[in-house]
Amino acid sequence: MQGFPPILAAEVIAMYDVVIVGGGPAGLSAALVLGRARRKVAVVDSGEPRNAAAHESHGFLTRDGVPPGELLRLGRAEVAGYGVEILDDRVVSVATGFEVRLESGRVLQARKLLVTAGVRDELPDVPGVAEMWGDQVHFCPYCHGYEARDEQVGVVADGPLGVMKAVMLRAWAADVVLFPGGYQPTDEEAAQLESRGIAVEPGKVTRLAVTDGRLTGVDLADGRTVARTAVFVNPEFVPKDTLLKDLGCDLDDQGWVRVDAAGRTSVDGVWAAGNVVDPRAQLISSAGAGATAAVQLNHDLIFGS
Repeated sequence: MQGFPPILAAEVIAMYDVVIVGGGPAGLSAALVLGRARRKVAVVDSGEPRNAAAHESHGFLTRDGVPPGELLRLGRAEVAGYGVEILDDRVVSVATGFEVRLESGRVLQARKLLVTAGVRDELPDVPGVAEMWGDQVHFCPYCHGYEARDEQVGVVADGPLGVMKAVMLRAWAADVVLFPGGYQPTDEEAAQLESRGIAVEPGKVTRLAVTDGRLTGVDLADGRTVARTAVFVNPEFVPKDTLLKDLGCDLDDQGWVRVDAAGRTSVDGVWAAGNVVDPRAQLISSAGAGATAAVQLNHDLIFGS
């Protein structure tokens, strides 16, 4: 790493075994394991959880239905009980040797670095999607398919992924309509859709129709509105991996930071877990990945690898 300003004598450097960047389920689960291992740990969290717009968290055993903010509050309280420091701040850079600079001006020195910063969902540019996101517009059938059960479900997504999502959602609702935009399903895909009674409405979607704060339908360019009460879309996943790339971590063929099964990157001492390296990970699997990384991190700290 080049070009980082020298640390001034007036700056206070706090020393940690592990600095965790990101305080979601992956980061907090890692902090819990490391705190219980009696490690000195700081979690730096900028307060931008991916699921902030959702009313409830789902699929997390014993916490199903808990609001996302409450889930994080409970997690923070648990890890704080083991001496983990939670810093509401933002990491702006990491220099060689893991000198972690924060937006506040504070500098942390870490023996190991774990990045669990997550992803940003870049939503389709369709009026109404952002306004209804996390309420009546969703991405993941496993996260919110149950809440859309027996609704009039629309899938506003082109390409094979749109077809797959429509077919999946048919298990939760009998009335599913696919809006594939300009995509023409293949003969095999068309047969799948027809066999499940999934209607296909081609043409450009111009907006989601919303009345009194409730989704009522999908507007098409030809002037028609197809009544729908729940919609699923495919956002683009943008990983918050700038720090990892700046540190020189290897990428896979899709441009995501490559990690092994325990979350170890190609850079010695740098680890990553959760959505920042796995966009498909749900809350509970992100938490599991964080815990797995923490166990191996502690092992490395003990045996000096």
